[in-house]
Amino acid sequence: MSKNLSKIAKAKKIKYFLISFVDLFGVLRSKLVPTRAIDEMQKNGAGFAGFATWLDMTPADTDMFAIPDPHSLIQLPWNKEVGWLASDLWMSGKPVKASPRVMLKEQIKKLNTKNLTMKSGVECEYFLITQDGKKIADERDTQSKPCYDQSALMRRYDLIKEICDSMIELDWNPYQNDHEDANGQFEMNWDYSDCLTTADRHVFFKFMVKSLAEKHGLRATFMPKPFQNLTGNGCHAHISLWEGKQNKFLENGEKLGLSKTAYNFLGGIMKFAQPLTAFFNPAINSYRRINAPPTKSGASWSPSSISYSGNNRTHMIRVPDPGRFELRLMDGATNPYLLQAGVLAAGIYGLVNKIDPGEPLSCNMYTDYKKYPDLKKLPDSIEDSLDELNNSKEIKEAFGEDVINSFVKLKKMEIEEFNKEENFDKKKEVTSWEKENTLDC
Repeated sequence: MSKNLSKIAKAKKIKYFLISFVDLFGVLRSKLVPTRAIDEMQKNGAGFAGFATWLDMTPADTDMFAIPDPHSLIQLPWNKEVGWLASDLWMSGKPVKASPRVMLKEQIKKLNTKNLTMKSGVECEYFLITQDGKKIADERDTQSKPCYDQSALMRRYDLIKEICDSMIELDWNPYQNDHEDANGQFEMNWDYSDCLTTADRHVFFKFMVKSLAEKHGLRATFMPKPFQNLTGNGCHAHISLWEGKQNKFLENGEKLGLSKTAYNFLGGIMKFAQPLTAFFNPAINSYRRINAPPTKSGASWSPSSISYSGNNRTHMIRVPDPGRFELRLMDGATNPYLLQAGVLAAGIYGLVNKIDPGEPLSCNMYTDYKKYPDLKKLPDSIEDSLDELNNSKEIKEAFGEDVINSFVKLKKMEIEEFNKEENFDKKKEVTSWEKENTLDC
């Protein structure tokens, strides 16, 4: 049964709603709506001009309407007068197929026909930097191996506490916060959920971290690689499939604790890792993180080959515990909905076609990759990943050829803009264009 937002607003003393959607580039778009108008907006949606966002439309197209999902409602912990809502885009009485949240929901429907649901959790890394984006904010954070540094973590206690307290208040069940592998880099973990809820929370988490960082006089960035010599921002996803309360990935006694269903699903992701890199690593800057040389700490912590392993972080996929696996490919620029949708599309293909991922590898892939010349490599640039996506008939079939063509078209427009000003060379310093266009991804 649908929730009545007007009644909820009265009970929670909400004065305004942010009716939001995410475009193909992952940009969060919103309208601020007074509570007095929410009944109309809940029924018919808030109007937007699609051409004004990263969607493949023209100024001549009719308005599109963001119809809020009342089940996604989040009351801003730091400003309780405002409620945030995730929305689905509609145009001319039909869902907008290239709306990322709609794309995810379509994949969820396909999985539901098999009486399965996907549960997932995400690990979003971010840097705390100066307002001008030129350096990390903590000048004392200089260790060559700063991961888990207690002093650097506690110097940001006030901000991290406020973010974590907010997640506790929202019932996300956060369970740990830490300083990550790069100077000025942090990660906060909360419980997994169904993949649509996780995607909505992922969108809100990025907004929340940026907002609260600003409140504390800092700037937070999820940019894949803002600093050439430091580890980049990953966005790892933990995946499992469920039938009711039964984990269909779990098989006790198997060497990695995974079922045949899990291996088939994993095999589908490995098969389509190259084209889906365009979704998972969508920025020009993303390819400074993938296939990157060792960083100041000694490792990039990002993959280069398409491989899987047990509890081994040098591979694209690791199995840390029975009944789930971690996909380590995505970075901080990934669109939260396309992340989940891409995993689902590839995994469903793996289930239907019973894809065998082969045997796991236990090597240090960072040092031993030359011993495995037959392993497929990840794309080395955004152009390469878009070519892979454009040539994948299976991914076009999963999402619709028009949707993929639109995504490729818009990304190529972005590349053309970049090439007018800069040349991409991952061996050289991060360009000013990358920072100006990706710091706030």
